[in-house]
Amino acid sequence: MIVKIEPEANRRTQKSKRFIWMKHSDSFMKGLLMVPTLMSASFVIFIVGFISRKGIAPFLPSVYGSERVNAFSFLSGTTWFVPPNVYGILFIVINTLYIVALSTLISVPLSVASALFVTRILPKKLQGVFKSIIELLAAIPSVIYGVFGLGIIAKSVVRLAELFHAQTAGGISTLTTIIVLAIMIYPTITMMSVAAISAVDPALEHHSLALGATKVQTMTKVTLASAKPGIFTGIILGVGRALGEATAVSMVAGNAGSGPSLMLFSTTRTLTSTMLLGLKETSGMDYDIRFSVGLVLIGVIFVSNFILAHFKKKVGRFS
Repeated sequence: MIVKIEPEANRRTQKSKRFIWMKHSDSFMKGLLMVPTLMSASFVIFIVGFISRKGIAPFLPSVYGSERVNAFSFLSGTTWFVPPNVYGILFIVINTLYIVALSTLISVPLSVASALFVTRILPKKLQGVFKSIIELLAAIPSVIYGVFGLGIIAKSVVRLAELFHAQTAGGISTLTTIIVLAIMIYPTITMMSVAAISAVDPALEHHSLALGATKVQTMTKVTLASAKPGIFTGIILGVGRALGEATAVSMVAGNAGSGPSLMLFSTTRTLTSTMLLGLKETSGMDYDIRFSVGLVLIGVIFVSNFILAHFKKKVGRFS
């Protein structure tokens, strides 16, 4: 009896030690994973705090005294700068939302159609090639898109303006900005759409085809309906990139001093281009006010993401 009890006790002891070790290892991994999470969150808080400190300064009497900027005029103004210290940003917000909305309307149908073609029509041997090309487009630096916009798209816009007997500043215009942004967000939305469509259960499509639906009807009414939440996630990421893009936009938008600039062939100004243009050549009030523009941009991005996330929940609920 004693010989049989000792191995059982040893096994229980070993299991107990193994359980304790696994518990400690889980706690260690949780702590280890928490470190980069806290670092990322602290970076966001630090950046927002720095921009807020600099961005609020132009409105404080304690910093600029009687030369401070009027907050209401700043948020409701339709002219960027009137000497000595009057700034306006409302028309820039309208320009930004207008450009992002039109570029998204152009890019989304092309992205979804491309994703359907790659995942459901293209032979599997070629799918990897086209996916690599799309990923390469997403990796191209924004300055390259800006150069392409200046060298190719702007010249095409000049010819288009001549057909309509319209004036344009060498092709630097709202239309050029919209096209450049549409090209830039195209790979982002396409990659997310490809992933969403690839995750659709093939059985759903087979059932649709078995019931007599055509392949086109199945792709549009079954495949896309099931992939809507993932596609909408791609749209959110694309809109976020469009709102935050600065370099390419600054190269092709122009520098309109007032607005809104809703005419396609007129020059325009966005929140990001306002922050970027002249940032290193200025100081004092004109320097700090660009951080105020950054605060407004953060607010626009937050509100836009909140609205899009709300619609995404509805899409997921009814899909």
